[in-house]
Amino acid sequence: MADSNLTGLTTSTFILNGIPGLEAAHIWISILFFFAYLIGLVGNCGLLYLIWIEETLHRPMYYFLSMLSITDIAATTTVIPKAMCIFWLKLKETNFNACLVQMFFIHTFAGMESGVLMLMAVDRYVAISYPLRYTTILTHPIITAAGLLNFLRGMIVAAPFPLWAKRLPYCRGNVIPHTYCDHMSVVKLACASIRVDAIYGLAAAGLVGGLDILCISFSYVMILRAVLGLSSKEARSKAFSTCTAHICAILSTYTPAFFTFFAHRFGGHHIAPYAHIIMANLYLLLPPMLNPIIYGVKIKQIRDGVLKLFRGRKAGSAHGI
Repeated sequence: MADSNLTGLTTSTFILNGIPGLEAAHIWISILFFFAYLIGLVGNCGLLYLIWIEETLHRPMYYFLSMLSITDIAATTTVIPKAMCIFWLKLKETNFNACLVQMFFIHTFAGMESGVLMLMAVDRYVAISYPLRYTTILTHPIITAAGLLNFLRGMIVAAPFPLWAKRLPYCRGNVIPHTYCDHMSVVKLACASIRVDAIYGLAAAGLVGGLDILCISFSYVMILRAVLGLSSKEARSKAFSTCTAHICAILSTYTPAFFTFFAHRFGGHHIAPYAHIIMANLYLLLPPMLNPIIYGVKIKQIRDGVLKLFRGRKAGSAHGI
């Protein structure tokens, strides 16, 4: 690429290089990633199946939980199968347009995950503050509309990332030091200014993550006021317990997200590149793996549904014998 005229200069393929600096450990890292993906896939599919068949779980809280599970499955499936091809089969090459498509869906599902957590906070506020009107406020049409708007918001905010990346000329090689087509890792290969891309990345994070965190915080301030207003200690304890699973899900999602976002933009040379990449993958892997476990442990109705499902299968097997 010695051509000095950079107009229209681009590349037809990128090489995803996995985790540079940890090549010797690729096989062990891939095994950990694969099992984390498998646990998340089985856990979330099992949770969706349980919510579908169990009548007692046909309530707003569990519909939002279903949205979270679907988003988690989609987000990890966008990244991990390709990462396994890199680690196990050494298939590192990816088409330029395929890379941009992956970039789009990663940002779409990341935005959706944040939005679903925000909707779940609103759900907890309505359930605790207006228990008698809970199902009449959060009706099926309202829940469906909220889910669709969240999906559209994710798509609209994510669309500029690949569109602006596509317009850039690339002359700094085509090797991406990552397991997937991360936006900043891709545009850093461009030989033109990426200031607009960097600014939009910050603006999108503020618009989606910042706004959602603000709504979540406001919801929990209102929840705290409502709970402290309850006369019974038992009622306060029960109300708080319904929020613990959601708070754990928030922490498992936003903690690696914040690290990835700020380290990529402000970490500079202070953080090893492989630490960026591992944390970026954990951001996509940890919530899907942990959320079904968190909700299975913390929510009694889900525990009861799982036990009922297994008892029914055992009874069916015994009857067959």
